[in-house]
Amino acid sequence: MADPIKDEEVQQRLLEENAEFRQLKEEHNWFHRKVEELDKKAFLTPPERQQREEMKKKKLVLKDKMEAIMAAYRQQKGKG
Repeated sequence: MADPIKDEEVQQRLLEENAEFRQLKEEHNWFHRKVEELDKKAFLTPPERQQREEMKKKKLVLKDKMEAIMAAYRQQKGKG
């Protein structure tokens, strides 16, 4: 069952209207870039591997929070 509002549309609205969502997205993007930088290296030291895993976990937590805000937004708009 498809949502009436596409993810991209919900994200764009929330980026414009919701400061918390905007902050979470900025942090998520920052971690994403840092993980990509480490992924480009031919070899990771053990501390770099640990750092990469920790950043991936933080990125996932941020994504989960953004998904929760998006779900609440959809629910609110569905009632309106």
